[in-house]
Amino acid sequence: MLQVEKISGGYGEEPVVKSVSFHVKKGEMLGILGPNGSGKSTLLKIISGILPAENGTVTIDGRQASHYSQKEFARKVAVLPQLHAHAFSHTVRETVELGRYPHQSGLFSSWSDADEKAVIGAMNSTGVAHYGKQSIELLSGGEQQRVFVAQALAQEAPILLLDEPTNHLDIAHQQQLLNTIRKQAVENGLTVISVFHDINLASLYCDRLLLMEEGRISRIGLPQDVVKEEAIQQVYKALVKTEPHPELPKPQIILLPDRIGENLPLLVTKEDFFVSSKYVVLHAKSPLKTVSSAVHNAGTGWYKTFVNRHVDTAYNPADVKGEMADYLATEGFRLTDTVGMMTAVTTEHVEIGEYAGKFGTILVAVTAGIGNAVDVSQALKRDEAPRIGTINTWIIINGELPDEAFIQAMITATEAKAKALQTEQVKDPLTDTIATGTSTDSMLVAATQQGEELPYAGPVTELGRLIAHGVYECTVRAVQAYKKAKGWPS
Repeated sequence: MLQVEKISGGYGEEPVVKSVSFHVKKGEMLGILGPNGSGKSTLLKIISGILPAENGTVTIDGRQASHYSQKEFARKVAVLPQLHAHAFSHTVRETVELGRYPHQSGLFSSWSDADEKAVIGAMNSTGVAHYGKQSIELLSGGEQQRVFVAQALAQEAPILLLDEPTNHLDIAHQQQLLNTIRKQAVENGLTVISVFHDINLASLYCDRLLLMEEGRISRIGLPQDVVKEEAIQQVYKALVKTEPHPELPKPQIILLPDRIGENLPLLVTKEDFFVSSKYVVLHAKSPLKTVSSAVHNAGTGWYKTFVNRHVDTAYNPADVKGEMADYLATEGFRLTDTVGMMTAVTTEHVEIGEYAGKFGTILVAVTAGIGNAVDVSQALKRDEAPRIGTINTWIIINGELPDEAFIQAMITATEAKAKALQTEQVKDPLTDTIATGTSTDSMLVAATQQGEELPYAGPVTELGRLIAHGVYECTVRAVQAYKKAKGWPS
């Protein structure tokens, strides 16, 4: 659809854009990224003909762009520049209507049904229809931006060039605008090339990304191949981390600022635990990076307070998460700071251990109710609903872990828990085989993210050995406490 071949050009003797080549297919959305001064906008201006190319060619549908007349080019390419100058005061409707100019012929061209449909559709899709009779000069910068996008869409050109289309827009209008453009690309085969400052937006909405550095292409490809930590840090000279989007297979960047005022020493000890008949609570002085299967605030996040709450064995609300949140709020816990889980075990029987290694210490806390123990290898034979009981396991690490070490820590802890149940001969009452856990077990791994870096937590690492030993020991003691409380033989 559009082919750029060894394009160079700019404003002075030294070209800003240097021998750039790429192509964009029909229906594809290409995002152009790069720091200020990298040549993003200049490249777009050369493609659109606003600036002449010193070298190279731009080809549209197999024909060089320079061979099109001005009107022919406008019927092929719609352009939304970064800045707009208003020589006259137009209404919003009149401004959008200007997008139909390439489709007019002669001095007294009549307004067609196709013109009307294109204008109305563009105004509706960008959310500016209700401004139709207002002067564009009276609108905010974000509202004006949407009007000019509507003008470009009304042009109905098969290629759309956008220079920072979300500039001045709040997040709701950014989403609305990019959803509209993406829909046009997918449903109508619109080819889109857009300059972005926001790397995350570009990654979410574009099929491919072109990353520029000092006028040249640094990388081009799928978002997951371009938005990589080393590439972004090299080009932007900024410290970032990449994470997957929670719902889409698209990478997102997170800025890593200097932790000014946030590097106060943080050490979690047994003295930070509080135990009562209602719950076990850990209050950390600062948030810990956490991965858990809790009821409240499950998943990953940063939390200061951890609650293992006692509930009756008959506990069965219609909305467990809602009831748990209400309970925590009533007890005075901040919902955004707190991870909450529950157990039918008497919480005074929690087993808390502190274990020291060369890197520092970890803490393990376990409550173990085994009345509804389950052998996971025999799970296909079960059809009853989960019952409250629960072995809840907390591992608190005074150290810095990467994401993979959190997962390894959970695996190591799960294996140690299963071994403890084997040692204590805990059996699944349905199958009479050795149990591996209960149907409602929860686990939590949290780290201070200070101190020594601990890259792995498998059972052959120092951290993994401490986790395995601590979880095994605390689980055995917790099971024994449960048996004693129930009057079972140990």
